[in-house]
Amino acid sequence: MERNRSDESDGSVRSLSGAAIMRADVTEALTRAFFHEWARAGYSGLSLERVARSAGVGKAALYRRWPEKAVMASDLLSRIGLTITDVGEQESLEVDLRAMLFAIRRVLRHPLVRRILTDLHAEIQRTPALEHAIRPFQRARRERIDALIDRAINRGELSPVLDRETAADLIAAPLYWRLAVLGGRSDRKHVERLARMLAAALRTDQ
Repeated sequence: MERNRSDESDGSVRSLSGAAIMRADVTEALTRAFFHEWARAGYSGLSLERVARSAGVGKAALYRRWPEKAVMASDLLSRIGLTITDVGEQESLEVDLRAMLFAIRRVLRHPLVRRILTDLHAEIQRTPALEHAIRPFQRARRERIDALIDRAINRGELSPVLDRETAADLIAAPLYWRLAVLGGRSDRKHVERLARMLAAALRTDQ
């Protein structure tokens, strides 16, 4: 016989006022279930009822945290590891680019992240509210690339008038296209070759 699930799975944790406390283990279970369901069904087919059922909690526990699907997506994507690691200053533009590409690759090689990101970019056209969900990843990417460009300018490797917007697109796009869109592979030699080509391309913008 199925257990009668309460708002926070067992309903045993209450504040003095009688309100249910947001249990961390329930939030974690809902987060895992949400991303697995998104990767399985896509955003358009994602059901919050199925997410709650998969997490083993009642729907009220989910809706207490997130009132709707777009809000849940935006909040959870801002929490997980979509941020690109700050690699710090390297010895040259090419080595800086190589470290940056390896950091981007680490994010895109995660199967769930890769499937969710490609679906998210497609869904944004139909659900503009989701644009907020991708901002943490875009912001982290831009901050890291701006820092990389600043270091290269200070070393005299790049022009101070470099088109930063185009540079940011140029640096991030090839790996995203190969790994996320085409489902291809990127080994160390590919990353090193890509870093050399990107460094040469960026130097031409004088």
